[in-house]
Amino acid sequence: MVRSYLRHGPTQAFGLVCSSSSNSVYDDKVAYVPALEDVLVWDAKKGQMLSMWHETGHRAEVTCIQQSPQKDTFAVGYADGSIRLWSAASGTVSTTLNGHRKAITALAFDEAGTRVASGSQDTDLIIWDIVAEAGLFRLRGHRDQITAIRFISLDSPSVPSTSTTSAARFIVTSAKDTFLKLWDLTTQHCIQTVVAHRSEIWSLDINREKNLIFTGSGEGEMKAWKIDHEALAHGLRETHTGEVAKFIQPVTTIPLSSKHRVSQISFHPNQPYLAVQSNERSVEIFRIRTEDEIRKKQARRKKRSKEKKKEKGQPEDDEMDIDEKGVELVDLFTPYLVVRASGKIRSFDFPKEDPGLKGNTQLFMALSNNALEVYNIPQPTKSKESPPEATRMYSLDLPGHRTDVRSLCLSSDDVLLTSTSNGSLKVWNMKTTACIRTLDCGYAICSTFLPGDRQVAVGTKSGEIQIYDLASSSLVETIQAHTSTVWSIHVRADSQALVTGSADKDVKFWEFERKPANNENPHAPRLLTLVHTRTLKMTDDVLSVRFSPNGKLLAVSLLDSTVKVFYQDTLKFFLSLYGHKLPVLAMDISDDSKLIVTCSADKNVKIWGLDFGDCHKSIFAHDESVMQVAFERKSHYFWTVGKDKLLKYWDGDKFENIQRLEGHHGEVWALAVSNYGNFVVTGSHDKSIRVWEKLDEPLFLEEERERELENLYESGIADSLNRADAAVGSGVEGSELDQVQGQAEVTGVSKQTTETLMAGERIVEALDLADSERELFSDYEQAKASLSEEEAERLQLPPRNAVLAAYDLSPEAWVLRVVEKVPSTALQDALLVLPFGKVVSLMGYLDEWARRGWNIVLVSRVMFFLLKTHHHQIVANRIMRTTLMSLRTHLRGALLKQKETIGYNLAALHYIQRQNDAQTTAQFYEEEDMDEEKVRARIAEGKKRKRVTIKS
Repeated sequence: MVRSYLRHGPTQAFGLVCSSSSNSVYDDKVAYVPALEDVLVWDAKKGQMLSMWHETGHRAEVTCIQQSPQKDTFAVGYADGSIRLWSAASGTVSTTLNGHRKAITALAFDEAGTRVASGSQDTDLIIWDIVAEAGLFRLRGHRDQITAIRFISLDSPSVPSTSTTSAARFIVTSAKDTFLKLWDLTTQHCIQTVVAHRSEIWSLDINREKNLIFTGSGEGEMKAWKIDHEALAHGLRETHTGEVAKFIQPVTTIPLSSKHRVSQISFHPNQPYLAVQSNERSVEIFRIRTEDEIRKKQARRKKRSKEKKKEKGQPEDDEMDIDEKGVELVDLFTPYLVVRASGKIRSFDFPKEDPGLKGNTQLFMALSNNALEVYNIPQPTKSKESPPEATRMYSLDLPGHRTDVRSLCLSSDDVLLTSTSNGSLKVWNMKTTACIRTLDCGYAICSTFLPGDRQVAVGTKSGEIQIYDLASSSLVETIQAHTSTVWSIHVRADSQALVTGSADKDVKFWEFERKPANNENPHAPRLLTLVHTRTLKMTDDVLSVRFSPNGKLLAVSLLDSTVKVFYQDTLKFFLSLYGHKLPVLAMDISDDSKLIVTCSADKNVKIWGLDFGDCHKSIFAHDESVMQVAFERKSHYFWTVGKDKLLKYWDGDKFENIQRLEGHHGEVWALAVSNYGNFVVTGSHDKSIRVWEKLDEPLFLEEERERELENLYESGIADSLNRADAAVGSGVEGSELDQVQGQAEVTGVSKQTTETLMAGERIVEALDLADSERELFSDYEQAKASLSEEEAERLQLPPRNAVLAAYDLSPEAWVLRVVEKVPSTALQDALLVLPFGKVVSLMGYLDEWARRGWNIVLVSRVMFFLLKTHHHQIVANRIMRTTLMSLRTHLRGALLKQKETIGYNLAALHYIQRQNDAQTTAQFYEEEDMDEEKVRARIAEGKKRKRVTIKS
């Protein structure tokens, strides 16, 4: 009989405040931060998590976050090249955009929030229409990863105020290829390329007036560039010298306090501040002065110098005549203060709206060590005694570790979990996954709960054993157990003793002794302390120690890649297990004390019998070092974790891999298995702790392997279909077609994924089903026509297809239903999958839908895309002539009807608006108590009205 197992699935990740994979966004005390594959929403003031944006099954890391001008919408870019538009209110994905082949590195919305531009590691720039949920076009030209994108709106007198055209016609991009590029979106071409720096451009921002660009390089240089709006309004044209007019012109270099990489430049949205990060741990704030302020300052300096010269009796010279000297851009940006964070800064952000701090402003920082900080930047004062200093308002770091999670251990009832890292020990409630205790410790390497679950023993890098009492949240005792790192610690099954193994080549045995917690109160609960009883000297560093559950044996793993097994009571040598090529990093013994499983840095897991020490099986388990191994309670199933970021579940009797679980984004260091066998917990270099729960769903190994192969096959097909458009300068060799396509500066946006392939297959299946159904009924009609009336009446109607009968749909309606169910963003890629024979068939259905007036928007979109894609075959093929002529007639009729409806509705709306305007105007004059003559006189004497721009 086929053996079935129970499937394990991820439930949640915790221990994350923010990851360093992406920038963060701060808006009105609410921070939107990346947490590996999720986005967390934190209330920075209260330190509460408001929501988690998680999409089930999606594992790619967040690499970029951008808020839309329509406040509720956020664009989030991922490492797999996809972009998801999230609604902040509901925490759900509204649209998924697929077009890039590598991680998204830059996102920007236009002023209306209807278009978003995305840049990626694949060097492409894609413009997306959010309303239509489709990519407009792909722009190529950069030779390396795009680092920043900004839309430029043209405030030109040539564009009338009533024009319905979008204002943002231009985009400026920077990349690691040292180029600054200006793109015209109307002609879809690059109109200027500037070699801006000698090294990579890491950041870029445009000031509020949209006339200056600031760029920062890898060499710590910040340059300012002027945007010539007049030249942009007139387009590409030659000057009187015969040169083409430059739209972006260099102005100056702004000096910075540090010469490190300028990783972020940001203007405050509504206050005169510029923030620049050119140091790992600090952000420099510049004040933006006006020209009047600078002139007053220069006049004051001039006056003071004259007074000084008068006092000294020196003659006044004309050298200090500053009036002749103009105000330079460098003078407008004056260094104000430096904000220093407590760790490395990953990104910073100003609040989008002023939170009303009496002229003060806030600066939000997301740190690389899993923490958030908000600083208060004071208003400039005139007093010179105290220089302005930024103060830290809020800090959020308790819900996670600052460094890698190195060890995990569960209490005997699975209610509490402790995790340790360099500097901290945290205690978690497993039901709520809330951090209930945070204690300072040394560089923790291993840990275990002591009997009774009231205390935790932690082995450190310095050789100490630190004992913590959880009830009082205090360090009870520090024992200098070893002279070097304590690599392993294990409590005997009878809870009477404990063993430690260290890099000082000693295995030490300790017994528990109870002492009163409070000497004054004899009734106070008694705490455990350790008493050293025996020492076992080894020839090499001890990496792992383990008691057998029956208490008879002790296994010791050494740096010489062997495992020595001793009798626990006499310490007499019993077995030597050798076979690993590199040191055994961890091991575990099954509950029946029959099997021992060892995992090593040689990527192998070996299963041994503890009776004779024979190796039952050696399994190549992971692609990197296997860090931890643990048996599931009361079984021969075991878990392994490795540096390849995977958790794997194995059958120790059949030597088969049951399940591989992906989820972590860094090496997995720690593993803890539930005492009841219903879940497993893993801790990783990515600072997250993940729980994997046993589900009621059965798992069959054959099905699992088949599913893995199918996924591999489908992703392989998708990759081969995406392979044609190689990036410019990527060095990808291909056919001449590939190279021609790679040279094109502008191309269409398409990317095949397993979803689009499946959608294309569903359309093909629907067409096959509908075609066979129509053919069956047309044969029936022909047979009926050739028979006499009596025979025709006796002729039986053919049975309908079961699917169509179940949904009670005609073949045409069924195909439409399938096409409508394809997501708007995946429709074009799904249509690319169709062979030409199916395209001919689909065109017939499009004609039918147009004739009946069904979903004309979709019909038009599908038809135009198919005509554009298969133009050459359609022109060369006469089969479709009749279909296309019929389609033209029907579609024009349907579109005309829609146009008339929209025109009628618009006219009605305009009429209602005019009525409303007239009514409000009449009310206004009635309130003013004016008759018609007075109104006419007021209008006659009134000056010509000015157009004023009112900023909200």
